[in-house]
Amino acid sequence: MNRAPMTKKGAERLRKELDRLKSEERPRIIEAIAEARAHGDLKENAEYHAAREQQSFIEGRINELEAALSTAQVIDTSTLNAGNKIVFGAIVDLEDEDSGDEVTYQIVGDLEADIKQNLIAVTSPIARALIGRLEGDSIEFEAPRGVKNYEIIGVRYE
Repeated sequence: MNRAPMTKKGAERLRKELDRLKSEERPRIIEAIAEARAHGDLKENAEYHAAREQQSFIEGRINELEAALSTAQVIDTSTLNAGNKIVFGAIVDLEDEDSGDEVTYQIVGDLEADIKQNLIAVTSPIARALIGRLEGDSIEFEAPRGVKNYEIIGVRYE
């Protein structure tokens, strides 16, 4: 079995989401379905159908999270000692060689990736370009808007 890597923080965040779905969202949807069912004819009951659709989505997400957490290889990134070499879990400070803009990313597992929080998937093009590199190296990779060039200005693990 292929165990997908996941950071300890990411696993905790996904467990919280799973707990919330099971303890808050699932009971709320069951109640909404029961209430909509009480309104009579289910064929033309939009509330009932919307609640059933939402229930299906929530149950799917619960299954996805349970499966991912049960097979994940959880890695405590604070114990990694890779120095200034980039491996899974690294927090990397980059400078765009074209614009001079600086950005910081952490390389995480696919399921915990969230670009809004600067968490990039280990399978993403930028992460693949970064893995194995050292502080001071330059990388080039194909981004959705064309080729990007970054200098690695910092590497740390927390």
